[in-house]
Amino acid sequence: MSSVLAFDFGAARIGVAVGNTELGIAHPVETISAEGNDARFARIAQLIADWQPTQLVVGLPLTEDGAEQETSRLARKFANRLHGRFALPVILVDERYSSAAASMALADGGLRGRRQKPALDQVAAMQILQGWFDGAPAHD
Repeated sequence: MSSVLAFDFGAARIGVAVGNTELGIAHPVETISAEGNDARFARIAQLIADWQPTQLVVGLPLTEDGAEQETSRLARKFANRLHGRFALPVILVDERYSSAAASMALADGGLRGRRQKPALDQVAAMQILQGWFDGAPAHD
C-alpha cells in the first residue's frame, strides 16, 4: 500500500490531501498558507517525510473548454519544483470544477460562505486526488 499526496496549488494557499493506492480514498490534510516559497516547501518537505508518498498529484487548472491559462503555467512550475526537490513522480490532473465540488461538499456538511475558507483548498485537493483515483485524465 503506497500513499499519494495531492496539491491544489494557488498563489495564496496550497490545499493538501492524502490517500493510498490500495483503498483509493482521498482525505483532506491541511491548507498551507505560509508566505514565500521557502516556507511553503519546508512544510511540504515535512508532509512528505510524514506521509512517505510514492507519488504526487497536482491539480492543473484549465479553462472550461480545456485550454491552459496563466494559472496552468504556475501549476506546472509548482509541479516541476516538487519533482526537482523531492525526486518523486508528479502527475498533473485536470482540476476543473474541483473548487466548486469542494464548496458544495462543505455546504452539504454545514459550512457556508466565509466559514468554508480554511477548509476549501484542502477539500479541493481531496477532490483532485479522488478524481485521479477514480480515473480522471492526467496531463503531460
